[in-house]
Amino acid sequence: MGNFRIFAVLVSLFLLGAFAKADEPPTFDTAAPQAILIDAKSGNVFFEKAADIAVPPASMSKLMTQTIVFDLLKKGDLKLDQEMIISQDAWKRGGQGAGGSTMYANVNSRVSVDNLLHGAIIQSANDACIALAEGIAGSETAFANRMMNKAKELGLKNSSFANATGLPDPGQRMSVRDLSILARYIIQNHPDYFKIYGQSEFTWNKITQQNRNPLLKDYPGADGMKTGFTKEAGYGLVGTAVRDGRRLIMVIAGLDSINTRKAEAQKLLDWGFSQFRTISVYEAGDVVTRARVWGGDERWVNLVTPDAFKIALAPFEQGKAEMKLSYTGPLMAPVKAGTPVGTLRILVDGKSVADAPLNVGADVGATQSMWKKAADSALIMLFGG
Repeated sequence: MGNFRIFAVLVSLFLLGAFAKADEPPTFDTAAPQAILIDAKSGNVFFEKAADIAVPPASMSKLMTQTIVFDLLKKGDLKLDQEMIISQDAWKRGGQGAGGSTMYANVNSRVSVDNLLHGAIIQSANDACIALAEGIAGSETAFANRMMNKAKELGLKNSSFANATGLPDPGQRMSVRDLSILARYIIQNHPDYFKIYGQSEFTWNKITQQNRNPLLKDYPGADGMKTGFTKEAGYGLVGTAVRDGRRLIMVIAGLDSINTRKAEAQKLLDWGFSQFRTISVYEAGDVVTRARVWGGDERWVNLVTPDAFKIALAPFEQGKAEMKLSYTGPLMAPVKAGTPVGTLRILVDGKSVADAPLNVGADVGATQSMWKKAADSALIMLFGG
């Protein structure tokens, strides 16, 4: 294990030396009054503008409603097939007659959590969000308290909640930084449910509605997340896209039209992705290091990258990048080629921006020598592998 650690440090120094001198990112601005662009994996901020001002978030705050549901599903306290009632209030304030976003659920009907989630995410349905809030917490007010508690848990410093929908209320406020943190939490902790944000349409009550996210139609790599609009808030968007292994999350708020919202979102993501340059770290099958095999007919085995490992880095990240290796040990014979036993990780400012598996490079059978077995057993007891 000691040899492995020394090798990991040498690789880090080699990688750092391979990069050109880092430059500061070029200047950029956006017409959005509030905006932020972050790396989804590390959380590092690429661009920000008035990012901590608490503003009306409109339907973008539905991300918190959905987060509460996702967490309950993950813990098993809620089931996808569990049904919620569309109350008179949900139908009146969130249904067709209210003039806002709706899934057109019938009053007093029972709708599964799964369908309510699809309605809330794809159709931005207010009736779905109110039904979920009432079904989970008993009332929308009680659910808003849960939203506040979750905000504190996630470290959202400029957010307050009065409802599950984002409908206008003086108590409903979020900053674009808080929205980016929330989006990152969903992507990292609920990848299966995140896929819903990329679905193009949803049908309920024989009414098909398209996803409101403008990036999904024609922006390469876009696969989520949430739009927002009220007269008070203007047009906003939480958007995310992935290219060459790097995912960016951007949030813009306070814009004056649908077209400007789309244009500024694309411009911000374009600028972000334009910073990256792809660097080849290892080819498929390259030997990265060796690991000690205990009780094997061979004492050492190569650890290899099963696939080519490439990483896209911005110039201002390159001077801060380092590579760390780790593996699960000790390796006890027999071991089979192709078994994943370690990880190769690229860090920027100590935060992971990319990783790749390390696999065993060859079969190693168990030794038949009693002396080898005894010696390895003694070494494991002495040094812990």
